[in-house]
Amino acid sequence: MNNEAITPFRIDIAQSDLDDLRNRLAGARWPDELPGVGWEYGIPLDYVRELAEYWRTGYDWRRHEAELNELPQFTTEIDGQNVHFVHIRSAEPDAMPLILTHGWPGSMVEFLDVIGPLTDPAAHGGDPASAFHVVIPALPGFGFSGPTTEKGWNTARIAAAWAELMRRLGYERYGVQGGDMGAFVSAELGKIDAEHVAGVHLNAATFGFIPFGKVSDEERATLTESEQARLVRLAHFNGDDNGYFKIQATKPQTIAYSLVDSPIGQLAWIMEKFKEWTFPSHDLPEQAIDRDRLLTNVMLYWLTGTAGSAARLYYENMHVQGWKAERSPTPVGVAVFAQDIAIRRFGEYGNNIVHWSEFDRGGHFAAMEAPGLFTTDVRQFFGELK
Repeated sequence: MNNEAITPFRIDIAQSDLDDLRNRLAGARWPDELPGVGWEYGIPLDYVRELAEYWRTGYDWRRHEAELNELPQFTTEIDGQNVHFVHIRSAEPDAMPLILTHGWPGSMVEFLDVIGPLTDPAAHGGDPASAFHVVIPALPGFGFSGPTTEKGWNTARIAAAWAELMRRLGYERYGVQGGDMGAFVSAELGKIDAEHVAGVHLNAATFGFIPFGKVSDEERATLTESEQARLVRLAHFNGDDNGYFKIQATKPQTIAYSLVDSPIGQLAWIMEKFKEWTFPSHDLPEQAIDRDRLLTNVMLYWLTGTAGSAARLYYENMHVQGWKAERSPTPVGVAVFAQDIAIRRFGEYGNNIVHWSEFDRGGHFAAMEAPGLFTTDVRQFFGELK
């Protein structure tokens, strides 16, 4: 068998798996909760109960499965790992190839609202000249890429796999976009495949765009008001908001038992981050993103049993022998949405930043929360590179 084979893929979840999910939700064993604490101790009991009941009785997976299956999907094996991806070619002959990479706790679901505007801008009020051929892979260890089967699948290794994927698809020159862990992968891809990468567009950028260690009072005084606010958010993340990171980066196997066995545990683990990282963070996540869309994202973890292997990505990144510190030669564009923490002066050290946008709305999941802003910024950045 040709190990470079690209095989068509269709989602077809067994009814027994859906019945099992409903039975688990119906028979959930609930924790207690202190009165009046709200979100202070974590995601509240009454909210999870209500959301879980809707998941059990109101959410229709088959409808969303059919929606996902309208997209052309494929699998291929790269470096011994199965990779699932969506590949939509634009009808525009001069469209630029663009690979979009999700983060955690996201999936290809993050990009559903931007696929149409990116591949067929004319149908969405845009310039046909700004069209893209879109490739959306699932990170190894996530979703239908399935679990990783060996150590070492960090974001640098994923970037190398993405370079190979684009080569197999016949793309000589292509754009790169990613957020969260996808930003790690995308920035690295711009370094290792600079000969073919036209530019790298990032959102929810962290590593390489934030300070290491304490910022002096003198330097802090030179920051803008919005940049100082980002330092406050960074401090919060490194404190009360960082528990998930510490667990997944140190003991991913331990948390995997709860996440893979309990849909309530999986739901709470993911939805708490969507609440904290959407804009504004004091509102419920479904006020920023459609509730069904949120649950479809959760389903891609639950139905594939990949919550544990997805968590391993944090371990692999934190146990790599060394981070590459060389400055990227590839043009980089950064979109900073209202919940992001990237600060340009820190990003300049390792990146060839040629485009920087700041927005007063949108959050960590920009393509879901503010698809219009996201699409416009992507078009603008790559339009400047053509």
